[in-house]
Amino acid sequence: MRRRYDPERRQRIIDAAIRLVELKGITALSHRSVAAEADVPLGSTTYHFASLDDLLVAALQQVTCGPQSAIENWDSELSGDEPLLDALTRILEEYASGAHGRIRLEYELYLAALRRPPLQPVAAAWIDDWVEVVGRHTDDPVTARALAALIDGLLLQFLLTDRPFDRAEVRSALARVVGDPGTGTGTDSESS
Repeated sequence: MRRRYDPERRQRIIDAAIRLVELKGITALSHRSVAAEADVPLGSTTYHFASLDDLLVAALQQVTCGPQSAIENWDSELSGDEPLLDALTRILEEYASGAHGRIRLEYELYLAALRRPPLQPVAAAWIDDWVEVVGRHTDDPVTARALAALIDGLLLQFLLTDRPFDRAEVRSALARVVGDPGTGTGTDSESS
């Protein structure tokens, strides 16, 4: 029996892994489940990816570095005429009110790096890219890193809780990191 030439098989396997993580979480990932999702023989997954970590690295790279990545979207959104704080608040509100599938996928893969050392360089590169994007719109790298960390924390809170999005609170937190003196929570004037 002649072997069928399938140049897209590796990509289909990566796409299947991403779908599985998005739908069922990282614990549902196995060579067998990916092969079934990609509709390829089990041996194909181990041929292209010797370990699940190898497959997860490829999936994380695609999710964080591809043209549909959050970083690319944020870079595009922040490059408009809207002031930084308004743009960040609006984007976070859109994330909080929209479907959480994609962002849950990104963070599930990103946080998997805590226990899977092969993923750590990809996750670290994602953080650095994220800080670079934010840094294009701030005064210094320290502010950019702090702002990226705050945004990460806020996004994780949206994923983990069902607290409603509080636009004023989020904007105030962002303003404190950016050092925008013209904004605040209004608590000083309310308490006096």
